[in-house]
Amino acid sequence: MNTKLTQKVMDATMHHVVLPNGLSSVAGAAELPVPSHGGQVQAVMRHFVGAPEPFMDLSTGINPAAYPLVWPDPKALQRLPEEGEEQALQQIAACAYGVPTPDMVVTGAGSQSLIALLPRLLGARRACVLGPTYSGHRQAWEHNGVSCSGVEHVQQVRHAAQQTGTACVICNPNNPDGRLLGVQELAAVAELCAQAGSWLVVDEAFGDFCTRSMASILPHPALVVLRSFGKSYGLPGVRLGFLLAAPALAQKARSLLGAWPVGAVALAAGMQALADTHWLQQAAHKARLAHARLTDMLHGAGLAWRGQATLFTLVDTPHAYGLWVHLCGHGIVTRRFADRPDCLRMGLPANEPEWTRLACALKAWREAPQSA
Repeated sequence: MNTKLTQKVMDATMHHVVLPNGLSSVAGAAELPVPSHGGQVQAVMRHFVGAPEPFMDLSTGINPAAYPLVWPDPKALQRLPEEGEEQALQQIAACAYGVPTPDMVVTGAGSQSLIALLPRLLGARRACVLGPTYSGHRQAWEHNGVSCSGVEHVQQVRHAAQQTGTACVICNPNNPDGRLLGVQELAAVAELCAQAGSWLVVDEAFGDFCTRSMASILPHPALVVLRSFGKSYGLPGVRLGFLLAAPALAQKARSLLGAWPVGAVALAAGMQALADTHWLQQAAHKARLAHARLTDMLHGAGLAWRGQATLFTLVDTPHAYGLWVHLCGHGIVTRRFADRPDCLRMGLPANEPEWTRLACALKAWREAPQSA
């Protein structure tokens, strides 16, 4: 961050921070470091002594209404998972995600583990990531010695797709800005990849509630689709994710992962939740209503927002750091970005007391003296 921008952010902070009575905070004196991921609430809130508890974590895009999981019998933890259990989960996931056969489904310990697998799975010469987006994709390729370029327009991805041996990565909907691309547009990129001997990886980690899946065009020789379980079902600690691909590529992925890619809890959670289509439909409806409520609340506070993802929205403001500090002072943690100092990502409150608390904090922000 350059000196002028740093001073601008700090000036905004000093003018905008409105803390509850009696709160002592070090945050107004110097800009605090940016957490590497969302969800690090305790690490963030140690800088805000006296902030009201319990702390509200709006820094992730995780459904606050978790699936009512029935835990497996503890005896299931005393043995290794059976091969048939993973096959049963693959069958259920194939139905849930709309792929023709379970041999196109690969299970993993969260989609992050599958992102890390991609460089070995595809053997690409280079990678191209449509961004700005989740940093884990670029890191996975670079950590494996693969040159990775970041681009900001689909046309640039289309150009990269025509270079043999390129892995093109698109998050859809995108994190953190909620950009959503249509299946036809992405399918055209996949066709370019197939013609050139390249691959298209579509990460649909936030796709359950808001888009038709690219899995609908599988099997496709150049397409890999990633799905996250924990975000939509509100169970990120289960660590379960899926890679969907043509059977031969899926089999290669399973061989690279080896035996027992997921444990008993993930097997039980996946089989229960993915089969419960009624719950997912109801959860999607509730999340859409909650997202509309959140964006209305932001609008009422004079804040601009964007994105089509359901479980989070991106706030655009030149006073993003000051707003982040202000909300932390009210015990509400949102997501900052080192490379996007004018943005905050905000998830959905879990219950009415949290909605009320956020409304009060945003009202205080709206009524605070605004810097020029």
